[in-house]
Amino acid sequence: MDTENYLNHPTFGLLFRVCLVEEHRELFSTLYAQRLFFVVLHNADELEFEPIGRSDAKVLVENRMRMLRRSGMYKEYDQLQKAHKNTFQ
Repeated sequence: MDTENYLNHPTFGLLFRVCLVEEHRELFSTLYAQRLFFVVLHNADELEFEPIGRSDAKVLVENRMRMLRRSGMYKEYDQLQKAHKNTFQ
């Protein structure tokens, strides 16, 4: 079963997690429009929201997909490939 993660942005409302970018960095998008993207850096004390463009977000997801494929993490790769298709195509 897939786990969905959400965050509440102070200005843009509910965001859903697209993928993990690297440790302590995740890519989120606005829930309904999927036009605004944020890299969220989290540590023990706070969350930092870095807005990025759609093309930059797509590159982050594609880079993560390459890393998963090269690492042999095929289940995670398949899940991310579906998220990529739903989000960017």
